[in-house]
Amino acid sequence: MARWDPGAEQRLKRAALELYLERGYDDVTVTDIAERAGLTRRSYFRYFPDKREVLFGGSELLPPALAQAVLAAEPDAAPLTAVLEAMSRVGTELVAQVHDSAERRTVIDASPELQERERTKAAAITRAVRDALVQRQVETDAAELVAQLATVAFGIAFRRWIDAGGRIGFDSCLDTVTDRLRAALAGT
Repeated sequence: MARWDPGAEQRLKRAALELYLERGYDDVTVTDIAERAGLTRRSYFRYFPDKREVLFGGSELLPPALAQAVLAAEPDAAPLTAVLEAMSRVGTELVAQVHDSAERRTVIDASPELQERERTKAAAITRAVRDALVQRQVETDAAELVAQLATVAFGIAFRRWIDAGGRIGFDSCLDTVTDRLRAALAGT
């Protein structure tokens, strides 16, 4: 077998998703995934540290991308506006690169372990956004509140986008969620 196998990472992701959907996350091993992909267990670990990360690979890039987008927002933009505009831009780029979102969501929703990993990812987003707001001279408590609200809105918008099968733009999904958030805060 070649030392470097083109397409191996994508084959591993596809094999893992298929197996998780067929058997459930808990009943699949790294060996099962590697064999389905036509690779060795050792090859699997060249790409992913464990069987969870095959679903979350690349997610570590999202918090810094959002932080950079918040920092690049108009200097006089209100904190929530700056964050939501940043999330709209980054989210639109994100959905253009993701595949099998509905299937991935099904697997995560069926596994408490994966749901916890998803919460960890959301917490990293919240921290990155909060820190970016503090760099923009937003008071820490206000930055934390905005970051948490915006992260929840981002997650709900992403789920709406998945539920729509990508037929509605992410920015539109986020706008809808944002409108509902603003209405709820205004008491209307």
